[in-house]
Amino acid sequence: MTEVVAALIWREGRFLACQRPAHKARGLLWEFVGGKVERGESREEALIRECREELNVEIEVGDVFMNLVHEYPDITVNLILYNASIPCGEPEMLEHNDIKWLSPEEIPQYEFCPADKDILAEIRRRYM
Repeated sequence: MTEVVAALIWREGRFLACQRPAHKARGLLWEFVGGKVERGESREEALIRECREELNVEIEVGDVFMNLVHEYPDITVNLILYNASIPCGEPEMLEHNDIKWLSPEEIPQYEFCPADKDILAEIRRRYM
């Protein structure tokens, strides 16, 4: 099982969503910023590194919003979604096809990765 960390970053009632590059697995689907935990790093360190690599931002990692296991045809992931914030700076598209700040009401308009389905339902339940 592959350990994956992601960030739920809010700004003014909207959360950050990123569209995967077309050439990657699950290309052009939307997701939360993050990635795989590498050997020797903590989950928090991995999330900080991924946000720096993918968005050129420094984040502050908070508590866990949700933890789940999802089986894709090619990989099984243990996905840990953390509440996080960007104290200063604006996210840049260094790896993604697009990035958007979405309100919980807008979730149905976007096609997210299947692993995010339960997370999105919880966001709508808590914030709508």
